[in-house]
Amino acid sequence: MTLNNFNKMFTASLMAGVLGMTAVAEAQTLKISHIRPQGANVDLEIKDFAASLKTATDGDLKIKIYAASALGDYTTVQERISIGAIDMAVQPAATAVSRRMQISAFPYVAENWEQAKKIYGPGGAIHGAMKDLYAKQDITMLAAYPVYFGGVALNTKAVSPGDPNIDKGIKVRVPGIKSFQLTSDSLGYISSPIPFSEAFTAVQTGVVDGVIGSGAEGYYASFRDVTKTYIPVNTHFEVWYMIVNSETFSDLDKADRKALETAALEFEAKRWTKAEVDQSAYEQRLADNGATIIKLSNEELAAAADKIRKEVWPQILSDIGQEWGQGVLDKITN
Repeated sequence: MTLNNFNKMFTASLMAGVLGMTAVAEAQTLKISHIRPQGANVDLEIKDFAASLKTATDGDLKIKIYAASALGDYTTVQERISIGAIDMAVQPAATAVSRRMQISAFPYVAENWEQAKKIYGPGGAIHGAMKDLYAKQDITMLAAYPVYFGGVALNTKAVSPGDPNIDKGIKVRVPGIKSFQLTSDSLGYISSPIPFSEAFTAVQTGVVDGVIGSGAEGYYASFRDVTKTYIPVNTHFEVWYMIVNSETFSDLDKADRKALETAALEFEAKRWTKAEVDQSAYEQRLADNGATIIKLSNEELAAAADKIRKEVWPQILSDIGQEWGQGVLDKITN
């Protein structure tokens, strides 16, 4: 072999190695967190999302799923996504960084599923507001994930559940978010902010008599053994969000970025077709587990909504910024 031929072969081999390393480097696995156990609806739906994304990118973009808050509670995860320590999540919005994110759980902005989709779905007022708020934290919102209308879960019998003007004398755990505390108080309950990690024990030991801040799916997942009564009073519309670190997202090549966006939109669209059915199914699961489900009349639901809008809305707007918050609400009512 001549020296010239050897140099040609060496160069070709070197180039092949470089190209091979480049191909390996282009393949990427994104870590995604969510708050429910393996096998829950959201876990299964994220698995479908991951499979479709892998197929669409010929394996260049893969998703590794961390269920049951394995990477930290949702507040911590949002903060870590903001700095790029975690890639993605599907979870509620954490309000610690921005109080304005309370707009996502604003009580009684939607009365039914049709209204909810217009408000929280693509093109909706709250959908757009949340996308902007996430962007300020270096987070890209890819999709909304509707879950349920909220209610009250009690480890005791209900007291005048359809009349928000009667003091119930029942202490309930609420998240450390002002909108939930105010809503609980206005509905006649005694609110007690307790971290989620301590909530089950608090109900079990009688520190509180129930929980406000979730819905049938959440109560079944975490509180079914201490839920004797469930009242679907539609306290708020629960939406989680599929989010990704903005730098991680922008660093993807154009084709993979487009595939991720498309898969996320499909993930959201599928969810809107089944969320309402899932809510009813979980109410039935609570009933099958021994809970009494107290359905309220349209008039009772309207009375609760009117009271909350009069008493609670002004206080939340003051907390998140009157002009900004009212601007979002005006887009809903117009």
